[in-house]
Amino acid sequence: GPHRPHEPAHGLDQPEYSPYDDHIPDPEARMLAIQNAKAYLLKTSTTSGLNLYDHLANVLTKVLDEQPTNTVDIIENISKDVKWAQFRKKMDTLRDEHQILPTFEAAEKCKALFIKENEENEEVVDEEIGQSSLPNVMETAFYFEQAGTGLSKDESYYIFLALKNLTSVQPIQTCRFWGKILGLEMNYIIAEAEFREGEGEEEDETGEEAIEEEKEMGEGEVEDEEKEKEPPKSTYKPPPDIPKEENGTGANKYVYFVCNEPGKPWVKLPPVTPAQIVCARKIKKFFTGRLHAPVVSFPPFPGNEANYLRAQIARISAGTHVSPTGFYQFPDEEEGDTYEENPDFEPPSMAEMVNSLSPWAHHVQNILRQGRCVWINPQKSEDNEEEEEEEEKSEADEQQEETGPPLLTLLSEDEDIKDIPAWTAQPSTNLIPQYSVAILQSNRWPGAYAFASGRKFENIYFGWGHKYSPENHAPMLPMPVQAEYPSGPEVTEKKDPTLQEELAFKAEQEALAAAGEEEEEEEEDEGDDD
Repeated sequence: GPHRPHEPAHGLDQPEYSPYDDHIPDPEARMLAIQNAKAYLLKTSTTSGLNLYDHLANVLTKVLDEQPTNTVDIIENISKDVKWAQFRKKMDTLRDEHQILPTFEAAEKCKALFIKENEENEEVVDEEIGQSSLPNVMETAFYFEQAGTGLSKDESYYIFLALKNLTSVQPIQTCRFWGKILGLEMNYIIAEAEFREGEGEEEDETGEEAIEEEKEMGEGEVEDEEKEKEPPKSTYKPPPDIPKEENGTGANKYVYFVCNEPGKPWVKLPPVTPAQIVCARKIKKFFTGRLHAPVVSFPPFPGNEANYLRAQIARISAGTHVSPTGFYQFPDEEEGDTYEENPDFEPPSMAEMVNSLSPWAHHVQNILRQGRCVWINPQKSEDNEEEEEEEEKSEADEQQEETGPPLLTLLSEDEDIKDIPAWTAQPSTNLIPQYSVAILQSNRWPGAYAFASGRKFENIYFGWGHKYSPENHAPMLPMPVQAEYPSGPEVTEKKDPTLQEELAFKAEQEALAAAGEEEEEEEEDEGDDD
């Protein structure tokens, strides 16, 4: 550590040497002391990487070059200036290497969002539709900010501009900011959209047809190769695959676009299948932020991260998208799969929406255990040869038909999570109740929020895409090991005989052969006598 004043150090203050004595020390000892002192001054700092020797030399050089007045009073400032100059980035004399600040990099990524394109086309499309398909993200962010959730104003505005670019490129009729799912490497910004009638579905159909044609071509080539040597065919028939719901219905009612950051291109997620939803309920995985990343889990997930993300979006939407009771109504008196806005809706007061869950209702269909919103009998899709068996089993199939809660079910009918209520309702503020907003938070899906203020309401999600479980997640165990074939005398291998047993068996066989030869000779002799 540092030495105190007049404390012996490095041999300069040793008894045999004093600057006030006439005694001259040994030159070798004096040089050794000077070298020790210089070595101490040359020690590099672990914080800044500098050493005191060079720093003092630079300070003295600066003082002698500039020769300021009252140097002793400003020596500390000179020392700071010298240190600051050490950390300045040196520029090349031929070409300056400008330092790119993080704010500049972020501005470059979002630069494309501020470019105006196709304004005339957008105005024509809006006039034809009657209303703009672009949602007011900033208004929604204002209401959720009162609930203490949401994104920063800058990020909300960037998402606003990104949605504007999406609606200008895609034939979208309605669009809304669904939320943001966090990932380990990158996050997902999700937009929920609905295409205009007759548009957007052709791409999916052509893509599916191309995939089916590729599969048929591959199967045809394999069949030609295996025609020469056909192995025995198995009589096992796997259970039929449950078909996915058509676009615009059930879990595939809306189309979802995702991007990692505002300004990056939007990617359309594929439709979700029942098998993906059923498997997503059995696993719990963190997202990486890469759509093509594999999902390593047990049971194996049928798809990559894009499919898993789409399955989680469907589950979260079905469980957390709510609206004030009475805002939507069925077109007919009977309950169905479609609803429309009620023009005679009278919004309840904020106190009513906070004190009870009855003023809230689900406006997204519930997903059954089958992985579909509408139950389907998978046996009806089999060949006509099994029609008789289907008729015999029709009664059993009717008993197995799944039914879930109907559309526009009240939140008061949701089951609790053990001792935890499924929802928590509260006002945005108790200090000014006449201007507060009703806030609803899901405890089953942490990160799902909804607000209601008069006729305005919205749903949003910010989280990891995981469902809350009161207990730790227990992965599904693999199937038990199949039992061995039952052992018995029919399939048990006999032990090899010993040498004595082999010799005895050989002697017995020789004796039998000799006896047989004797009998044949006797029979021949009797035949000759006759």
